[in-house]
Amino acid sequence: MLDPSSSEEESDEALEEESRAVLVAAGGSQRAPPAPAREGRREAPGRAGGGGGAARPGSPSPSVLSEGRDEPERQLDEEQERRIRLQLYVLVVRCIAYPFNAKQPTDMARRQQKLNKQQLQLLKERFQAFLNGETQIVADEAFCNAVRSYYEVFLKSDRVARMVQSGGCCANDFREVFKKNIEKRVRSLPEIDGLSKETVLSSWIAKYDAIYRGEEDLCKQPNRMALSAVSELILSKEQLYEMFQQILGIKKLEHQLLYNACQLDNADEQAAQIRRELDGRLQLAEKMAKERKFPKFIAKEMEAMYIEELRSSVNLLMANLESLPVSKGGPEFKLQKLKRSQNSAFLDIGDENEIQLSKSDVVLSFTLEIVIMEVEGLKSVAPNRIVYCTMEVEGGEKLQTDQAEASRPQWGTQGDFTTTHPRPVVKVKLFTESTGVLALEDKELGRVILYPTSNSSKSADFHRMIVPKNSQDSDLKIKLAVRMDKPPHMKHSGYLYALGQKVWKRWKKRYFVLVQVSQYTFAMCSYREKKSEPQELMQLEGYTVDYTDPHSGLQGGRMFFNAVKEGDTVIFASDDEQDRILWVQAMYRATGQSYKPIPASQAQKLNPKGGTLHADAQLYADRFQKHGMDEFISANPCKLDHAFLFRLLQRQTLDHRLNDSYSCLGWFSPGQVFVLDEYCARYGVRGCHRHLCYLTELMEHSENGAVIDPTLLHYSFAFCASHVHGNRPDGIGTVSMEEKERFEEIKERLSFLLENQISHFRYCFPFGRPEGALKATLSLLERVLMKDIATPIPAEEVKKVVRKCLEKAALINYTRLTEYAKIEGPAEKETETMNQASPAKKLEDVLHLAELCIEVLQQNEEHHSEAFAWWPDLLAEHAEKFWALFTVDMDTALEAQPQDSWDSFPLFQLLNNFLRNDTLLCNGKFHKHLQEIFVPLVVRYVDLMESSIAQSIHRGFEQETWQPVNNGSATSEDLFWKLDALQMFVLDLHWPEQEFARHLEQRLKLMASDMIEACVKRTRTAFELKLQKASKTTDLRIPASVCTMFNVLVDAKKQSTKLCALDGGQEQQYHSKIDDLIDSTVKEIISMLVSKFVAVLEGVLSKLSRYDEGTFFSSILSFTVKAAAKYVDVPKPGMDLADTYIMFVRQNQDILREKVNEEMYIEKLFDQWYSSSMKVICVWLADRLDVQLHIYQLKTLIKIVKKTYRDFRLQGVLEGTLNSKTYDTLHRRLTVEEATASVSEGGGLQGITMKDSDEEEEG
Repeated sequence: MLDPSSSEEESDEALEEESRAVLVAAGGSQRAPPAPAREGRREAPGRAGGGGGAARPGSPSPSVLSEGRDEPERQLDEEQERRIRLQLYVLVVRCIAYPFNAKQPTDMARRQQKLNKQQLQLLKERFQAFLNGETQIVADEAFCNAVRSYYEVFLKSDRVARMVQSGGCCANDFREVFKKNIEKRVRSLPEIDGLSKETVLSSWIAKYDAIYRGEEDLCKQPNRMALSAVSELILSKEQLYEMFQQILGIKKLEHQLLYNACQLDNADEQAAQIRRELDGRLQLAEKMAKERKFPKFIAKEMEAMYIEELRSSVNLLMANLESLPVSKGGPEFKLQKLKRSQNSAFLDIGDENEIQLSKSDVVLSFTLEIVIMEVEGLKSVAPNRIVYCTMEVEGGEKLQTDQAEASRPQWGTQGDFTTTHPRPVVKVKLFTESTGVLALEDKELGRVILYPTSNSSKSADFHRMIVPKNSQDSDLKIKLAVRMDKPPHMKHSGYLYALGQKVWKRWKKRYFVLVQVSQYTFAMCSYREKKSEPQELMQLEGYTVDYTDPHSGLQGGRMFFNAVKEGDTVIFASDDEQDRILWVQAMYRATGQSYKPIPASQAQKLNPKGGTLHADAQLYADRFQKHGMDEFISANPCKLDHAFLFRLLQRQTLDHRLNDSYSCLGWFSPGQVFVLDEYCARYGVRGCHRHLCYLTELMEHSENGAVIDPTLLHYSFAFCASHVHGNRPDGIGTVSMEEKERFEEIKERLSFLLENQISHFRYCFPFGRPEGALKATLSLLERVLMKDIATPIPAEEVKKVVRKCLEKAALINYTRLTEYAKIEGPAEKETETMNQASPAKKLEDVLHLAELCIEVLQQNEEHHSEAFAWWPDLLAEHAEKFWALFTVDMDTALEAQPQDSWDSFPLFQLLNNFLRNDTLLCNGKFHKHLQEIFVPLVVRYVDLMESSIAQSIHRGFEQETWQPVNNGSATSEDLFWKLDALQMFVLDLHWPEQEFARHLEQRLKLMASDMIEACVKRTRTAFELKLQKASKTTDLRIPASVCTMFNVLVDAKKQSTKLCALDGGQEQQYHSKIDDLIDSTVKEIISMLVSKFVAVLEGVLSKLSRYDEGTFFSSILSFTVKAAAKYVDVPKPGMDLADTYIMFVRQNQDILREKVNEEMYIEKLFDQWYSSSMKVICVWLADRLDVQLHIYQLKTLIKIVKKTYRDFRLQGVLEGTLNSKTYDTLHRRLTVEEATASVSEGGGLQGITMKDSDEEEEG
C-alpha cells in the first residue's frame, strides 16, 4: 500500500553484519543491541538477515548485488543463515522444555478460520443457487430480497475479494455484515401479531447459516473444525517443538539431534542450564560495571541504573526459578529462610552469614518393593509341612507371605514399604509351622539380611540364607527382588571417599546423596545405615566442581575430583571413572557454575556397573560432533546477541502466523506468545526493543496489504511511548539513544501509515470490518500525534489531521468509483469515446454514477459513521467534497443535454431524495448547487406543460365526440390526468427550498383552476347546443353525449377538490372560485334539462286542450267516437297520449340514473323535474277552473299525475317534494272532476281514478 522504507540498503547491510556477529562471543562484555534505523525490506522465509562478504562493492540495488554473487559466496550465506537458525532453535527449545517465567495465556480471543478465494467463490455459488431456487431452503420474499442485496452489494464486492486475499476475513465477518443488514431491514418491517422481530431475526440468521454451510457440508464441518482449531488452544511441548521447526526451517533430524544432545527431557539439566545462564548474566553485569562499557543512554545517570536493571531482572528470574517445585509430581522443598538477596549468593561468595541448612531439611522418603519368589535347598522339613516367609524393613512393620508346602516353596508375594533411611536394612526370614503342642512360636529355618540402595540391582536374584546351627539346610537359598525407588529431589547417590576442611575431616569411604532442597539449594549429605538424617552435609552453593589428578597421600579411591570454594576445598574419590563422571555431572548441574568440567580423557571403556546414561550421552555426543552441532549446544547464551536473534525469531514467527489458516490480524497464538515471552524473560531482551521490532514488522505487513489489528499496534506503541518518555507503570527505566531514535522513526512512519489507512478507510476497513478497527485506528492516531505520553493533544489538531485524511478519502473514493463505473477511463481512447457519447448515454452514465455515489455514502453512514462519531461534521465535509467531484461530471452531462429535454429529472429526484433525508447534507453546498441547476428546468417544464394543456383543451373540445370515457369524456380525462400528473411530478421532486416549493404549488393550483374553468365553460356551451337540437316531443330520449357532459362537470367538481385546493390562507380562493363556477353551471344545465322535459309535457297538455268544452273540435271528437263505438272496438281516447308520456318519463329517468355518475345531481334534477311538471299541470288546470274537463282529458291527466307521482317516488324523490301544495291542489281538482264525471257519465272513467289501488289498470 505504501512505498518501502528509504533505508532499505542500510538495513540489509546492518542485518548482514549482525548475522555474522551474532554467534561470536562478546569478549565478556554485553554489546548494545545492534539494530538498523529501520528494518528495511523483508527477507525470504529461512533467511536470517543476509550474510555476504565483509566488504562488498556498492551496487544499485540488493537484487543486482545478489545476482552478482558467485556460488561459493551464496553457499557461505546459506550456511551462515542455517547456523543462526540452529542457534536460535537451541535457545527456543530450551525455553519450551523448561519454562519458568511465562505460561500459555488462556484469556486470548479465539481467532476464526480465515476465508480464502476458493471458499469465497464457493460461497458466491451457494448464495446464487439459493437465489435461483436450487436449494431446499424455504424463505419468504423479504428474506430473498435481503439475501439478494447481500449477494450483490457485499459478496460480489471487489473490496471483499481484496480483504479475503489479504487474509483478514473470517466467516464471522460475513455473518456479522449480513446480521447488521437484516437488522435494519427487519426494523422497517410492519409489526405482525404473534411474531416478534427477534424471532424473525433468529429465523433469518438460521437460514443464512444453512446457505453458508451448504447442504453437502452439514456432516463434515464439525470434524474439520475440531481438527483445525487445535493451534488456537494450549499446545503441548511436542506441538510447540513442531511449530517452531516450521517457523525456523529446522529439519526433523536436526531437532532430534538437538533434543537428545540438549537433554530436553532432563529437567535437572535444564534447571542447571538456567542457573548457569543467570550466573553468567550477573558476571557480565559486574564486568560491564567494572569496565564501564555501557550502551549510549539519553542520560549519563542511567548507566548505574542499567546495571541495577540487569541485576534486578536476574534476581527476578532467580526468584521465579526458586518458586518452581523441585520436580514435577514430587514434593516441594521450599525453605522459608532462603528468600535472601541473590546477589550475595553469586557475587559475595565469601559471605559468612549464609543461612545454613539443618539436617531435618534434607530428610528423604523412599519406597521399597520386596518380592519373594521361591526357596531352594530346603531339606530339613518334611515335604508336606507348611512354610512361609516374613519380610521387614528395620524400624518398620513386618509382612508375611502366603503359606506353601515345603515340597514347593514358591510365592511371588510383594511387600510395599516406605522409609526415610537412604541405607535401609531389609530382613527376610523363612519359617515352618511348629507341630508340637507346647510350641509357642513357629520354627525359623533361615534368614537373609540385605542392605539395598537406590542404585542396587532391581532384578530378582538368589541370596544365601543364614541357617541355625546344626541345620541340614546348609545350601539354603531364597530368590527375591528388592526395588528401592529414588525420590525426585535425590539427584545422585553412591559411595565416595571424601576429605574436607569443615566437614568429612577424615578420609574414608561414605555413602553420599546429592539432595535438591529447592531450585537453588543443593546439599551433599553422607548417611549411615538405618539413619534418616545425614551424618554430615555440605551446601553446594558457591562451590565449583572439577576433575583433579590423584592425590598420592590418600589411600582409597582411584578417580579424584573436588569441590572448591573460597576458604574451603573438599576432595572426593570414586573407585572408577564412570562413577566420577556421573558425580561431576550431577554436581555441575547443582552448583550452577559457568565453567563446564571436562575429564582428562573422553574415551573411557564402559563400566559394566550401570553405565547406561554415560553410554547414551557418549553416543549422542559422538553423533552431535559428527553433524557439526556441538557449537550450538556449548555456545554461551550470555555472549549471544539476543536483540538480533529475537528480532529474527519474532519476524519469522509473525510471518508464519500470518500465513496460517487463521484470521489473526497480527495477533500471535497462545503458544507463540508463551515462547516469545519466555525467550525475552530468560535471555534479557528489552521490552522496548521487542515492541519496536514488533511495530516495525506489523507496519511492514500492513503496508504490503495485510490486515493488522490497530489495537495491537496501539498496545505496542503505548508500551514504547511510555518507556521512551519515562512514564512506565513500573517506574522510570533506562532508555538508550538507539531506542529513542528508532521510536521517533517508527512514530513518524506509523503516523503516515495511519493517515494513509484513514484516507483509504473504505478499502482498508471494508464494510466496517474488522469490527471496531477504524475507530481503534483513529484512537491510535490521536495517541501517535501526542508530543509525549502525559500531554494530551488539542482536539482541534487531531480534527485537522482527520479532515485532511477525509479530503484525500473523498478523492480516492470518487476516483475508484468512476473507474468502476467506467466514466473516467484511464486510457485516452476511452476518454475520447466518452466525449463523443450521445447525450442520452452521458445522462445514463451519470445517473448510474449517482446511484453508486449514494450507495457509497450510505455504506459510509452504515459501517463507518460510528467510528467518526466524534467528528460528524468532518464526515459531512467528506461527503460534500465527494459530491463536489461528482458535480463536475454531472454538470458536463447536463450541459450536453438538448434544450427542453426532461430526461434529467430522475437524476434530480434520485439525488434530492438522498440529500433531503440527510440532516448534514440537506441544503448543503452540493444540494444548493443541484437546486440552482434544476430551478430553470422546472420552471421551463411547467411553462411548457401549461401551454400544452391549454392547447389540448382547445383542440380536444373542438373535436370532442362526447363519448363516455371513464368518468367523463376523452378531453376531460386527458386534462385531469395531465394536471394530476404534473402536480404529482412536482410533488415527487420534494423541492427542499420551501419558498420555491410553495411558489410551484401555488402556480400549479392556479393553473389547474384556470384549466378546469375553461373545461367547464366549454362543456356548458356544448351542452346547451346539444339540448337545443333535441326533440320537444315524447320521442325525446336524453343522448349519451348529454350525460357525458353532465359527468364531465361532476368529475370536474371532484378533481377541483384535489387539483385546486391549497392548505390554509387566501389560497383557498382558487378552489372556491372553481367550485362556485361548477355549482352554478350544474344548476344551469339541470334547469335547461328540466325546461326541456317540461316543454315535452306542455306539448302533451296542448294536445289535451283540443278536448276543451265549447270548442268545435271537442264536439266532433265526441260524436265520432260514440258513433264508431257501435260498430267496432274503438281505443280509449287519451290513453295513448298518457302512456307515451309516461314511457318518455320512465326511460329518461332510467337513462339519467344509469349514465350520470353523481347521485346528488340526479336527485336535484328529479326534484325539479317533478315539481315543474306538477306546476305545469296545475297551471293548465287552473286555466280551466270554470270548465268541466272532458272525460278523456280527465282520464289522461289522472293517469299522467298518478304515474308521475309513483315513478318519481320510486326514483327517491322525498315525500315533502312529492306531496307539495301544488300536488295537493292538483289532487283535489282531479278528485272533484272524477266525482263529477262519475255522476254525469255513469262509469265512463272505466276504472281510472285518483284513489290508490293496486289493481289499477296499467294501460
